[in-house]
Amino acid sequence: MALAPTSSDACMSIVHSLMCHRQGGESEAFAKRAIESLVKKLKEKRDELESLITAITTNGSHPSKCVTIQRTLDGRLQVAGRKGFPHVIYARIWRWPDLHKNELKHVQFCRFAFDLKCDNVCVNPYHYERVVSPDLGISLTRGDPSFHPPDVHPDRQIHHYPDGQAMGHSAAVDVKTINGWPGQQPATPSYPQQSSTIQYWDQKQVPECEMPGPLSKHPPPDHWSSIAYFELDQQVGEIFKVPSNCSSVTIDGYVDPSGGHRFCLGQLSNVHRTEASEKARLHIGKGVNLELRGEGDVWVRCLSEHSVFVQSYYLDRESGRSPGDAVHKIYPGAYIKVFDLGQCFRQIRQQAHAAQSAAAAQAAAVASGVGPGALMPISQLGTGIGVDDLRRLCILRMSFVKGWGPDYPRKSIKDTPCWIEIHLHRALQLLDEVLTAMPSGDHRPHEM
Repeated sequence: MALAPTSSDACMSIVHSLMCHRQGGESEAFAKRAIESLVKKLKEKRDELESLITAITTNGSHPSKCVTIQRTLDGRLQVAGRKGFPHVIYARIWRWPDLHKNELKHVQFCRFAFDLKCDNVCVNPYHYERVVSPDLGISLTRGDPSFHPPDVHPDRQIHHYPDGQAMGHSAAVDVKTINGWPGQQPATPSYPQQSSTIQYWDQKQVPECEMPGPLSKHPPPDHWSSIAYFELDQQVGEIFKVPSNCSSVTIDGYVDPSGGHRFCLGQLSNVHRTEASEKARLHIGKGVNLELRGEGDVWVRCLSEHSVFVQSYYLDRESGRSPGDAVHKIYPGAYIKVFDLGQCFRQIRQQAHAAQSAAAAQAAAVASGVGPGALMPISQLGTGIGVDDLRRLCILRMSFVKGWGPDYPRKSIKDTPCWIEIHLHRALQLLDEVLTAMPSGDHRPHEM
């Protein structure tokens, strides 16, 4: 984990660090303005600035003093054209994203709490406790980072419909809809036939109950996925493995992991980090949520305020593209299926057997000296499919904030400032079963 800043560091350096700890209760732009304003006010009070840094970077685990600003005439603070109670603003940014203004109670040792009506007001979010009104119907553990704010709650889903605008280039596919949470049927609106925007809600989803049974007779792996984080072409940190008993995982830009269901990229340090990666990481925010459904299907919800870009063979097929031919842009709030285990299994078997048949025909032609294969260089024979090609069917790649492909200056995902690679273990298990069941010898797909 990167070292916390000190009060002697530059203002923007401190702001960037504190931004990594925000919980998403306010927009990114508003939060940055509010934090920047606070840090500048505290620059002349180094001890209080140190207390703020300690409180936020340790999530309140270390004792900290009051962090005060001057009380205004009406008690409210104005930031970016908005007014609000200062202690509530900063508590929403760093602790409780869905906080209401009347839900805070100061701790006993806070000397400048808002309710004490002092000339200075303490805005240290860890000098307040949350008291939830019974009539709100909310039940949560104070400071629980796994609590989901209302904007991602399944009861508050939002359907995004097309705007009718055609894309400038068909290789970058826009996703502008939420298909609904599991068990809910997506709306099927009518839309202009002239639009070239891919409309994913029109695809016919096969209900999981119609599957004939598990594709594999073997028990599922201990972990259903492993996630590696990259900055440009360099892997950063260790691989994050998601247990099979945890069907949902969130990959975000924060620094406080809790259990096996969050991969917090904000805590990963990189001595070779570029300025582009540093800036992009600040915008990951809530990131994405990956959800395992059934035996191995995967759905993605974009929780970030910025789009994410996905390489998905399933979406390629659904949009009528060749495998690996498109980069799919998933907008904030969108919820979409990105991997289908059954389709992947069929592709694996088809391509593996095609490679085996081509290799067998090649060997027979070379051995007999008869046929088109006999006079062709070995490198031009067969399908050219190797085990690595089949493994790619079991992998998802996703970049944050910045896209790649024909519409962007970045031609490869390895040119993007921050991205992840997701290996799906059930699919890899099926691949291993297919290869193991094939006759041994030179006719199997070759290792790369």
